Amino acid sequence: METQITDASEIFSIEMKVRDYELDMQGIVNNGVYFNYLEHARHEYMLSKNIDVAGLAKQGINLVVVRSELDYKSSLYSGDLFRVSVKPERVSKVKFGFRQQVIRIHDAKVCVDAFVIGTALSEKGRPFVPEWLNMLPPNKA
Repeated sequence: METQITDASEIFSIEMKVRDYELDMQGIVNNGVYFNYLEHARHEYMLSKNIDVAGLAKQGINLVVVRSELDYKSSLYSGDLFRVSVKPERVSKVKFGFRQQVIRIHDAKVCVDAFVIGTALSEKGRPFVPEWLNMLPPNKA
């Protein structure tokens, strides 16, 4: 049985479609492409919360990934429609995380389970706590 994120209190998701150039020689989505799917969904989530990643970078504030954990469960193929979910949480004093899933739409199969951890870096390269980070729910793991 696949595990799906079930607490809908702070889940964001977007739908996407597999493009032919994302496939490897086996005709499935290349494992590295999933990082792009996950990042795109995180950026869309942040935009939905009025957090402009590009705008922050122009101000000298950089949101960076420090760790990515991906569990590949099932494959996506050319033309598959899928949903990428994003559930943020506070990881530590200066780190935030995103629990994410890539779910194939036609059969609701979880293709990837991911946990991506990031931090914000100041102009001087020091981790700090952005105001919006204080509103994230704590990590329950």
